[in-house]
Amino acid sequence: MTPQPHDHRAKRRAWRIGTPLVFVMAGALFVASAANSEGTDLRPGRHLDLASLVRAESQQVERLEGQAAGLTSEIDNLSALVADKRVRRVNREASRMAGPAGFDEVQGDALKVVLSDAPIEVRESSEQDINLLVVHQQDIQAVVNSMWDAGAKAIMIQDQRIISTTGIKCAGNSVELHGIPYAQPYEIVAIGDVDAMEERIDDSAYLDAYREQAALPDISVGWSMERVGETTIPAYDGIRGLEFATPLT
Repeated sequence: MTPQPHDHRAKRRAWRIGTPLVFVMAGALFVASAANSEGTDLRPGRHLDLASLVRAESQQVERLEGQAAGLTSEIDNLSALVADKRVRRVNREASRMAGPAGFDEVQGDALKVVLSDAPIEVRESSEQDINLLVVHQQDIQAVVNSMWDAGAKAIMIQDQRIISTTGIKCAGNSVELHGIPYAQPYEIVAIGDVDAMEERIDDSAYLDAYREQAALPDISVGWSMERVGETTIPAYDGIRGLEFATPLT
């Protein structure tokens, strides 16, 4: 069938309108991309490996914690200047609770437990479930819970003071504390009654099973426990994760 003249005119009219519209839309996309990228690659995932991403996130958390610590110190200094009896009373109560809350340095005899993944050669050759060959959050938590249960005065993991609001989380093949991922081996140090902490750890059924697996050649997860004598555990200086606040009345 021979095309009619008005069909050709309709097509030419559509091209005249559509072509400029496409160019306008493409230009808008280029402008939006340039604004969002701020001169950087919008697809940087190609150039970053997991280790680089972890380092970047850790540095960001450390920067934020530094800012938070500075603001907390400023708040404390300003609160001390308030000439109000109720505020001063609350500040005195807060000062008395600073030690138990983990905001004071602690010194004393300590117990150290170190947990680690199975050696690489065991992980590559073992026919055991891979989950048995690596340290998990619950393994670390079992040690920490036993230490708290025995009356530990202060505990740190990977040189990080932990407090009641600290969450121990698995993050891939690492463990995250206060938003910062740490690789194994995991070193847990506690100050307190060393005899009581050793006894409580020895009595833990969960940790007894862990130690049995550590002794098996085809699992061989790492375990060590030793007394380390006089030790200093620093005060917690991270972000204080308050969830609720009530105004004074």
